[in-house]
Amino acid sequence: MIQLENVTKEYVKGKKSVDSLNLEIKNGEIFGFLGPNGAGKTTTIKMITGILNADEGTIKIDNYDIEKNPLQAKKSFGYVPDSPDMFLRLKGIEYLKFLADIYEIPTQERKEKIEEITKKFEIYENLNNQMQSYSHGMRQKIVICGALLHNPNNWILDEPMTGLDPKSSYDLKEMMRKHAKEGKTVFFSTHILEVAEKLCDRVGIINKGKLLFVGTFEEMKQKFKENTSLEELFLEITEKEE
Repeated sequence: MIQLENVTKEYVKGKKSVDSLNLEIKNGEIFGFLGPNGAGKTTTIKMITGILNADEGTIKIDNYDIEKNPLQAKKSFGYVPDSPDMFLRLKGIEYLKFLADIYEIPTQERKEKIEEITKKFEIYENLNNQMQSYSHGMRQKIVICGALLHNPNNWILDEPMTGLDPKSSYDLKEMMRKHAKEGKTVFFSTHILEVAEKLCDRVGIINKGKLLFVGTFEEMKQKFKENTSLEELFLEITEKEE
């Protein structure tokens, strides 16, 4: 479970990138976080994961406050950032072992998990190559593998399908569904509205730092307009704020 209460962030004084955000992502659901470029999605995700501190408000992950109990909170989630271009001088296997050390995964368990997940994403044969030699899609895959290695309760994914081939994208979506069915949490941002419509139990729409809507697609149609697509509803909701 992920809870945000009155979360605010300013980069420039007087201009709030995230403005008094209240949000609860429940156990057992896939939650899609939608918004135009610059709406505040990545800033929100970076505050949830502790990369940025909120100026105001409280963020809890499985009831652990990200500022007061950062280690416990961070052990309970796996994070895929908006860019996979990191630790590029490491070999893929070195990167995964590094993360396994951080999360204190036992030797045999990590070996089995690394083999299982990298074979699923078809990068097992490339683990002894430096990550700087990987394509963008392969870097995305290795970062996803690293985030899920310790089987965290909460998945926090920032545009996770970017750069993935169709099979890997399909596999990730199936893994997200399975994770939620196990009573755990998936929180992800995306620009692909069709994916959000088909995959999410609920969505939140943010624009200019303000949360404009939270609920199911059916609730959105009832509130705004019947017999229309998520794409049309998204444009109508966000353009009202322009």
